[in-house]
Amino acid sequence: MAKITPDISVPDLTGKLAVVTGASDGLGLGLAARLAAAGAEVVMPVRNPRKGQAALTKIRDLHPGAEVSLRDLDLSSLESVAAMADRLVGEGRPIHILVNNAGVMTPPDRQTTKDGFELQFGTNHLGHFALVARLFPLLRKGNARITSQISIAADQHSVNWADLQWQRTYKGQHAYSQSKIAFGLFGLELDRRSRAQGWGVTSNLSHPGVTPTNLLAARPEVGRERDTVMVRFIRALSARGIVFGKVETALLPALYAATSPQAEGGRLYGPSGFRHLSGPPAEQKLYSRLRDTDEARRIWETSEELIGFRFPAGASCPKVVTE
Repeated sequence: MAKITPDISVPDLTGKLAVVTGASDGLGLGLAARLAAAGAEVVMPVRNPRKGQAALTKIRDLHPGAEVSLRDLDLSSLESVAAMADRLVGEGRPIHILVNNAGVMTPPDRQTTKDGFELQFGTNHLGHFALVARLFPLLRKGNARITSQISIAADQHSVNWADLQWQRTYKGQHAYSQSKIAFGLFGLELDRRSRAQGWGVTSNLSHPGVTPTNLLAARPEVGRERDTVMVRFIRALSARGIVFGKVETALLPALYAATSPQAEGGRLYGPSGFRHLSGPPAEQKLYSRLRDTDEARRIWETSEELIGFRFPAGASCPKVVTE
C-alpha cells in the first residue's frame, strides 16, 4: 500500500498580502507557492536575484496567474533590512501574513554579518527582529499573523550571555541553537506584548522537523565547500520515507501556523511523528528554553540595543505573568 503523504487545507487567501523570507529555495519556496496557490499576493525577499527569479518562474509555472514578486533582502545586513522595509512601508499596503523562514546553519568557522554580529545570531534572529520592527506599522494595519521558523535545535544548549557573539570560543552548533532560542523567545514575547497592548498582531512559532534542505548542503558563501555527511544521511533516509520528512511535508507546520483558523498566537507547531522529526503538523509543548518570560524580555531589549532601532512608541510591555 502506498504511503499517504500528509497535507493540510489552506483557507482562501484572496486579497491577503504575504511576505516569506528565504523563499528562493527549500521550505521558503514551498511556502510561497502554497500561499500563492491559495490566492495570496506573495512578496519574496531574496538575497540572490538569480535564484529568486528562478523561484518566481517556478511558482508561476505551477500556478499560472499567481501574484508573486521579488524584493532585495540580505538579512545579514541591517542596512539591507532597512531598505527593503522602507520600500514596503512606502508602498503602504497592510501585511496580513509574515513567515520568518530564512536562515543559515553551522558555518564551520566563526563568521560575522556586515554589522559585526556572529553570522547565525545576526541573520537568524537579529535580521528578522529588525525586519519585524521596521515593518511593524504594516503588520498592525493588516492584523498580521507572524510565524517564525525555529528548529528542534532550540531544545538544546542556551543563550550564551557571557559571549553573545561567540568571540572567545566558537561552537557552531551551540551558536545555531542560541540563534533559534533567541528567535523563539522573541516570537513569543511579540505575542505577549501584542495581547497586552492591543496591537492586533498574532505571533507564533513553527519548526519543520528534519528534512534535506540546503541548510547543511554545500554553501561556499559560509565556508562549506561540500555537503555535510549529515545532510547526505538525511537525504538518503528522506528519499525512502524513513524517519525524516520531505520539503513538501516539512513546510506544513509553518503553513498551518501562518494560515489555519485553529492556529493560535504564543504556540509552537511542528511535525507530530516520531520525535517530531516528520509527520503531520500539530501543536507541541514549548521547549523549556522558550518558557522564561524574563529571558524573553532580555532578548527583546538587548536586540533593540544591538540593531539600534526600537519598536515604535507604545510597543513596551508590562511584566506579564503566565501560568
